[in-house]
Amino acid sequence: MDPLEILFQCEHLVAINKPNGLLVHRSPIASDASEFAVQLLRDQLGQKVYPVHRLDRKTSGVLLFALDEATNSEMQRKFMEGQVTKTYHAIVRGYTPDAGEIDYPLKRDDGVTQDAVTRFETLTRTEVPFAIGQHPTSRYSLVKLNPVTGRMHQLRKHMAHILHPIIGDRPHGCNKQNRFFKEHLNMMQMMLHAVELGFVHPVSGGPVKIQAPFQPEFVRMLNALDLNAEGVRE
Repeated sequence: MDPLEILFQCEHLVAINKPNGLLVHRSPIASDASEFAVQLLRDQLGQKVYPVHRLDRKTSGVLLFALDEATNSEMQRKFMEGQVTKTYHAIVRGYTPDAGEIDYPLKRDDGVTQDAVTRFETLTRTEVPFAIGQHPTSRYSLVKLNPVTGRMHQLRKHMAHILHPIIGDRPHGCNKQNRFFKEHLNMMQMMLHAVELGFVHPVSGGPVKIQAPFQPEFVRMLNALDLNAEGVRE
């Protein structure tokens, strides 16, 4: 694998642009994986790194690590207390509303139900001549997502809940759409990208904003669907 793209680095923190398909760390439920962000970054930097938050294996974008235990504890506290702003971009099925808030509790694997809130804004929409199902054309939207809470698969489940599933999402997405994108566009990744993290630096006290350019496959799908919009990061 090529070296990980480093987006931000200081003596306390480092952030990478995580590729789709890369696990953050070893997991018993992903025995097929042989490479992990924690080990790759540790080897690349030659020092121990601490992941302060998580991204799904299928999600690309900003992934933040601490370089010492004290910073790790402080950044984890900031994430837990909602002191980190997280911005994602996603390509979804259908025309989404201009903006809105999804307030829909989610159930964990152990059956516990947790409050979950996501704010969204539509950046651009498109209609393309993809005949999927009964219609000769298909509609898609590029949306900006800001999770207020941080639940497992929250964005994926919330977008499916409002009937605008993320393209390439399995199992929460649309099987017909995913099959079409795989067979006709050779696209097998999920179109969800963590585009920005913002927080107050735990040591200096200054504002930090870390942005991640889209991965090549995300750019390819934006172009294929004619979804490019002013102000959208590439």
